[in-house]
Amino acid sequence: PSGGQTLSFSPVMHSDSAEPVDESSVKKMILTFEKRSYKNQELRIKFPDNPEKFMESELDLNDIIQEMHVIATMPDLYHLLVELNAVHSLLGLLTVVDLLQELTDIDTLHESEEGAEVLIDALVEGQVVALLVQNMERLDEQVKEEADGIYNTLAIIENMAEFRPGMCTEAAQQGLMQWLLKRIKARPFDANKLYCSEILAILLQNNDNTRELLGEMDGIDVLLQQLSVFKRHNPSTAEEQEMMENLFDALCSCLMLPANRDRFLRGEGLQLMNLMLREKKMSRTSALKVLDHGMIGPEGADNCHKFVDILGLRTIFPLFMKTPKKMKKTGASEKEHEEHVSSIIASMLRNLKSQQRSRLLSKFTENDCEKVDRLMELHFKYLEAVQQADKRIEGEKHEMVRRGEILDDSMEDEFYLRRLDAGLFVLQLICYIMVEISNSGIPQLRQRVHQILNLRGGSVKVVRHVMRGDIKLMCYECYELLPNKVSLSLSNIVFPALNNQT
Repeated sequence: PSGGQTLSFSPVMHSDSAEPVDESSVKKMILTFEKRSYKNQELRIKFPDNPEKFMESELDLNDIIQEMHVIATMPDLYHLLVELNAVHSLLGLLTVVDLLQELTDIDTLHESEEGAEVLIDALVEGQVVALLVQNMERLDEQVKEEADGIYNTLAIIENMAEFRPGMCTEAAQQGLMQWLLKRIKARPFDANKLYCSEILAILLQNNDNTRELLGEMDGIDVLLQQLSVFKRHNPSTAEEQEMMENLFDALCSCLMLPANRDRFLRGEGLQLMNLMLREKKMSRTSALKVLDHGMIGPEGADNCHKFVDILGLRTIFPLFMKTPKKMKKTGASEKEHEEHVSSIIASMLRNLKSQQRSRLLSKFTENDCEKVDRLMELHFKYLEAVQQADKRIEGEKHEMVRRGEILDDSMEDEFYLRRLDAGLFVLQLICYIMVEISNSGIPQLRQRVHQILNLRGGSVKVVRHVMRGDIKLMCYECYELLPNKVSLSLSNIVFPALNNQT
């Protein structure tokens, strides 16, 4: 803050004046604030070593700042803050974190989109994030008021990012990414560390620019170091578990960028995730998700080969053979677990070459092809789930046609997403694995797949339908609607199988 102004995180107070608050009174309030702010600044410069000389002006300024909280209830008048240059003055002081937090409250911003846009424009133009970061760097979190100030500052950033996601790149580049990575390394765990993990996950969501920035700042190593705490120990509280999940989400987001997969590999991320899977702690579910993200697509080839080299097959196949029952604490479902495991095996089948591929295929021949039996069990499980979903959807379509409603593209996309949610994506992965092992040149695998299909009334035509018809529908009609992971999985794993099929 200019002039070395001390921080003040006062509770929200409103004027006791009976005067009605309207555009005229808000203008008056802002002009009073400008005058008191200028006077306080002038006295601080004139008497820098004599606080008694500017103490009265400090109190007057604080009083008018507290009165201005009422403006946060009228977002349609936010334009006055900009027009009368109050935003610039507020940013110059930065003693008003609590006021800025109220002004940017996401519910308030949505009350008046026009007023909110004007305010956010002014804050972004004034490089508010850079100023907020500078301010946080000065604070001593051993002092409760200043620790609260950091929490409130992060709330401002979260509110702005939610209202305008496009500002995340600029915010990260204005020192926020560096500050967050430094802060999440601090111990012990507290509310601010949890909030930092949440903001970090928000910045990285669907944003390759921030993912690249984190990678360049050695952020992958920072995330792995923080997560390594949970390889043998469960989080001690629900809040700490939330932080762990935020860090895992951040890591998964980062791995969407190919360059970060190499950093993950060099940082021994595969070894850490593999250890987490073996230790059977709460981190296991998320570690599986990270492996899925790190190994998917052609860019995951190096990670797939390394995973086999570190004996990862011994870890992943027990999870394939039996879905863990104790997953409620982590919030994961049986379907999610089976999807991630199937996706990892499919990625390896797609990416592995020579000896490593032979080691993977030999796993399916062990113990009288028990893993093929499990694969076929999953095939029929998800085929039935998708068929039931299809029956419900066809019934709804018939009813809509009967009522004269139009089945437009958006409705078809919604139906398709429901089929994916019912298990179609997992079924596609399983069918791909079936095709790959059947065409591997190992006769007993092909024979076992066809034997079980025949015994249970299955059909190669159904597999072909899943592999061809549904994927084409997804590709042409609703590819862009799908989550990043699903899009990447289908385009990089299943499409090549389509091309290889006769």
